[in-house]
Amino acid sequence: MLEDKKVVILGDRDGVPGPAIEECVKTAGAEVVFSTTECFV
Repeated sequence: MLEDKKVVILGDRDGVPGPAIEECVKTAGAEVVFSTTECFV
């Protein structure tokens, strides 16, 4: 489903962090162009 897609990741410090999402997306075949973990208050 994500094969050959470009992905931007916004992770949450109190939820799922960006690097964790990034690993899942890479496994699905997508290219990560930006990944960050932010604190949404």
